[in-house]
Order: sequence, then structure tokens, then C-alpha cells
Amino acid sequence: MANPTVAEQLVDLMVQAGVRRIYGVVGDSLNPITDAVRRRSDIEWVQVRHEEVAAFAAGAEAQITGRLTACAGSCGPGNLHLINGLFDAHRSMAPVVAIAAHIPSEDIGTAYFQETHPDRLFVECSHFSELVSSPEQMPQVAQIAIQTALGRSGVSVLSVPGDVAGMDVPRGRARLVPSSDTATMRPGDAEIDRLAELVDSAERVTLFCGRGTAEAHDEVMAFADRVLAPVGHALRGKEWIQYDNPFDVGMSGLLGYGAAYEAMHECDLLILLGTDFPYRPFLPDDVRIVQVDIRPENLGRRSRLDLGVCGDVGETLRCLTPRVRSRTDRRFLDRMLRKHADALENVVSAYTTDVERHKPIHPEYVASILDDEAAEDAIFTVDTGMCNVWAARYLSPNGRRRMIGSFTHGSMANAMPQAIGAQWPDRSRQVVAMAGDGGFSMLMGDFLTLVQYGLPVKTLLFNNSSLGMVDLEMLVAGLPPHATAYPDSDYAAIARASGAHGIRVDDPKQVRDGVRELLDHDGPALLDVVTDPNALSIPPRITGQQLTGFALATSKMVLQGGVGRMVQLARSNLRNIPRP
Repeated sequence: MANPTVAEQLVDLMVQAGVRRIYGVVGDSLNPITDAVRRRSDIEWVQVRHEEVAAFAAGAEAQITGRLTACAGSCGPGNLHLINGLFDAHRSMAPVVAIAAHIPSEDIGTAYFQETHPDRLFVECSHFSELVSSPEQMPQVAQIAIQTALGRSGVSVLSVPGDVAGMDVPRGRARLVPSSDTATMRPGDAEIDRLAELVDSAERVTLFCGRGTAEAHDEVMAFADRVLAPVGHALRGKEWIQYDNPFDVGMSGLLGYGAAYEAMHECDLLILLGTDFPYRPFLPDDVRIVQVDIRPENLGRRSRLDLGVCGDVGETLRCLTPRVRSRTDRRFLDRMLRKHADALENVVSAYTTDVERHKPIHPEYVASILDDEAAEDAIFTVDTGMCNVWAARYLSPNGRRRMIGSFTHGSMANAMPQAIGAQWPDRSRQVVAMAGDGGFSMLMGDFLTLVQYGLPVKTLLFNNSSLGMVDLEMLVAGLPPHATAYPDSDYAAIARASGAHGIRVDDPKQVRDGVRELLDHDGPALLDVVTDPNALSIPPRITGQQLTGFALATSKMVLQGGVGRMVQLARSNLRNIPRP
């Protein structure tokens, strides 16, 4: 029996690691690998139209399943197209192995046709990026790439010349070293004791939570209950921490709402839990700050710290909670809960008053209807820009819904490509891409991928014929918007021409029926909603002082677009306040 080729060995190792599919665009330098996939029944090649979509889809599948995923691009321009999606996957801590096919090995370094140096190019968006230069090298380098992507939760890149991929492997089949995915990182007792001392010496404690609180909801709630702390969150912490949370005071940041900002600045101890929140103007500089994060490089990266604790959030809180004194003084917590409810009440009218008569349609209203009608276990993929605003304010987490987007990398055009990867593992689960017309049109070609494979992704298109967030940024900078407008396009007609179900709505009275028709359709569908490009409430006059304070004003005044069902949550939490 002939020895396997390098390509066959690589595919076999990826299958052993749990990879179910490789997203990519075929090309001659990839031929040995795509042929190795063709001849197996336990892995499939997903043919996308653009390699950037392949990387976005792989990253989304990894975030939804927790499994290793893969993408691939042919030599030169092919694998270069992967880079933006790989940056997003890496910064989202998604375990992805990318195969960057390379020119013939004997021509590397000669300025050959389509020559690039992918092993160098992908260094910044990966934990591991290496060139496979011989068959003997493959097993060890591939195993390192796989283990690194899984162990460090990020991207590994293998650059493989096409001729090397087709060579026979001189040694037998390689086997991965089994690794455990159940280990957790626990801080030392001295760190826990120091943290307990800081908590016990504080009168007003606030918790601010990020993605690192995934799987730690119960531990955060138990700790907040013991120390009577308000709990705020960053956007990436929303899906993990906002539901069933009687201590919720909303979100801080550019898209923030509620009383999170006040709770963070009026406490005397702020505990950052699993967040690498990047916006320094929203972080206080005159209170004690503790940060708990599983990645030591994150500690103190954004703010001055009084204590940095390296450890898993859930494990850290399980150790800490019994060691701190139980509080009975609710005054700070109750004051923040009231501020939060009042702040939400003040913006509700923006999307509840005369919405069925307002044309163009309020995008806030569309998002609130989607939240009402979507499945309790829906997956939402969210475009960067104004769709982030609507998702942050209107999608209600419940512990079963998921919400992913380019929240750390901030790329346009991510929603529909990520929906491909989110839908593939489970076609019965509802996946909704919340897309803006700017982002959707950028990678619109891969809407054909949904049709080709019959993926039942539902695309809700907020069509305001503009780059809405860029409009806002220009206005705040005192500049007239320029080059942000698009001509009106009928994306529903484009969807129908592609073989999908297309619906167009321009009357607010049709929104709920349109959303229901979208979600009920058995197959890929797109709802094109003509929305108001002037949806944000902008002050009539922007002064220099307002410009200076815009970063803070955003969460209080400028983005007053309503908050959906969150106001009901805030009202219900007020009932937890004991009556005198």
C-alpha cells in the first residue's frame, strides 16, 4: 500500500482534531489538498466565492461549536484574501487552522508568479505561522499548529507549497497527541486572599463583564449577590451575563446604555471580569481596579490596576465568593438600579411613538420586532456599524441565544459570511444575519453560497442607502458626510434572482409580517427593509466642548435609539429593592 501524501496526512490530522469541513476557494496549488478531501466521507470542502468569506465562516463555526475549524486559500492572491477574516477569528479567540497554499518550493524567493510569503504575512493574525518545506516536516508542524489553535484559542497558519503537498510521506500515518479540553486556570491562594481583602475593604463594588464570563453566569450572580454589586457588561459580555441578572445596569462603551458608566465611576472598587475592553475614556482613573483574566497579557493593558489576577473567571469566583463577607447594605446597588431604569425609560419613546406611521422605517422598530419573533435559541450574526447598535440595544439574551459579530476586529461585511459558518453545523437552528446594505453589498457574491448549499440563513437587511455609522462619525467631527451614500437598491429582487426568497418592506405596518415571513421560510431568505438613514438623535448644534466629551456622551445622549425589552428587565429588577 502506497504511503499517503503530505496533503492526505494533513487532512487526516485535521479530521482527528475534529475538523468537519474546510471553507475555501480551489486553485491549482491546493489541488492535492482538495483532492484528499474529495476522497473522504468524514470531511467536506465548502466552496465559497471569496476566501475572506471562508475565514469568516470558519471563525463563526468555531465560536458556535467550540471545535477546531479550517479554511484554505491558494497561493498568492488566494490566501491573501483570507487575512481579514483570520484577523477577526484570531481576535475573537476562535480556534481555526488556515492552509495557505504556496508557489512551487523550488521557486520560493525568486519573485515567481503570484509569489508572496504567507508564513510572514499571517504572523500578526495567528499564534503560529510556519512554512512546510518537506514531507518529513509535516506531521510535527501540523500537530503544533492544531494544538496551538486549540490550546490558545486562536488561529494557526500552515503555508504549504503545492508540490510538497503532493509528495509521499516517508513515515507512516501521524497521530495527534490527545489533549484535554477540561483544564481550568486557578489563581494561587495568595492572590485570592489579596483579592478578598480588597473586596472586603470596599464599600461600593461594581462588576464589569466581558466574553470571559462565558460559562460563568452563575458564579458572577452568586458573587454579585454576596457583595450586592451592580453588574455591567461590554458588548461581547452581553449574551453571557445580561439574562436572569437582577443586578444588571446595562452596557458601557460607544454603544452603551443604562447606568453601567455611572456604576463603574461611582464605586470604590471596580472588578473587570474576563474583558479586554479597549475604550479607555469609559474606564475610571480614580477608583481601585482589579482585573481577572485567563490571558496574563491582558492584565493592565487598558487601565491602571491595583491587582491583576490570572485565572478563569468562574474558577476564580468559586474560590473567592466564600472568602468575602456577605453584605446587607443595598444603597449603592439600589441607587444604580434606579438610575438604570430611569435612563432606559428616557429613551423608550424613540421607538414606540408613532412608529407605524414613520417613513422611512425606524431601524430600532425593526430590531425590536426581530427580537420578539426570533426563536429562543436563535443565532444572530451582526454587521459592524449601526447593526451593532441595534443588536446591543434590542436583542434579548436568554442563555440559549447566541450573538456573534466582528466585535473586536470591527470589520465590515461579516454578518452574512459568519452566518454561513454558524448555520452549517445545525441546519435546524435558526440563524439570522443582521446586515447593513453597505456590509452586505461588499461580499454579496457569497449569498450565492447560501443558495448553492440550501443553507436556511435568514438575512435581515437594514437598507438605509448609506454608511450610517460613518455618517455619524463625520457629523461628530464637524464634517459634512461625504462618500457615504449609496443609490437605492432592491436587494430583495437580487435575492430572488439568485434563487432565494426575497421580501421588500418600506411601510412600517408591514414589518412584523415581513419578519415572520422571513423566519418562516424553509430555505435561504432575505428581508430588505428600507430604513431611516437619520435614525440617530444628533444634537442640533455640536460645540467644541461636546466634541471633546463625545466618547462619554455617546452612551448617554447621542445614540438615543431605545432599548427594547431591556426596559422591562430594568423594571422587574426594581421589584427586588426592599420596601422601607
